[in-house]
Amino acid sequence: MEVSGLLETEVAGLRLRNPLILASGVLGNAASLLRRAEEAGAGAVTTKTILPEPTRGYDNPVVVELPFGLINAMGLPNPGVDEFERELREAKSHLTIPVIASAGGGSPEEVAHVAGRLQDAGADAIEINASCPHVREHGLEIGSSPELIEELVREVRRGVKIPLLVKLTPMVPDIASLAKAAINAGADGLTAINTVRATYIDVEAMSPVLSNRVGGLSGPAIRPIAVRAVYEIAHLGDVIGTGGVETWRDAAEMLLAGAKAVGVGTAVMTKGLEVFREISEGLSSYLSRKGMTVKELIGRGRDC
Repeated sequence: MEVSGLLETEVAGLRLRNPLILASGVLGNAASLLRRAEEAGAGAVTTKTILPEPTRGYDNPVVVELPFGLINAMGLPNPGVDEFERELREAKSHLTIPVIASAGGGSPEEVAHVAGRLQDAGADAIEINASCPHVREHGLEIGSSPELIEELVREVRRGVKIPLLVKLTPMVPDIASLAKAAINAGADGLTAINTVRATYIDVEAMSPVLSNRVGGLSGPAIRPIAVRAVYEIAHLGDVIGTGGVETWRDAAEMLLAGAKAVGVGTAVMTKGLEVFREISEGLSSYLSRKGMTVKELIGRGRDC
């Protein structure tokens, strides 16, 4: 079996040279950084979440690094859709891999407005951020129930003709009900999962470290949660498995659980962009050893 073609996959109508996607929230506001992710080996890139208006985000400190991951409370700093449209057009003039634009807002109408603008600027797909766990009025409230998810997706779907993904929160009793509502309302695929609400207290200072007190936990600590979520929803539609992927083994586990592609976020921050090539090379060796392709690997862990 030739190594070329081993890693090709398709998710929500997007054809990828490999299953590794730069996750939203990492390096996604500048065309030059998206190009660097492509050069490093990503199969697709996701922008940071874009809102209707510029947002400064929270004051420092906004990130805590722990042995098992990161807690961040950035507050969705972004240039706003007016400014980002230009950046997205610039990125699309150079990139050869798909660009997934993350759209957010405080209401279904706001998200739909941003999504439409990003579509017009050349995005290959839209990812609705329905689940940011640390921004008031921009996430958890919108995406915390099947009814709200359905309302949100239907509103965005009216104006969006390109592939539409919904990023789901794990902070619910039944993530499958959210996934089902999103697909029934017209989503082409799902991203699972977003970060998990968390707090870190400095025992010497005797106070929370983050300026916002509560942030989102990402990295290796949440990978088993993400794998479980993917396993529970993969039968409902195409899934991008995201959460704590650092190695080829982590990526393979996501694929075996049923993900058709794999998001990489925190590992880019902690290990650098070279993590894309490291994971790709390790995954290629694994697949060659197994005599399989990525497409043949997807969901095999569900067959037992």
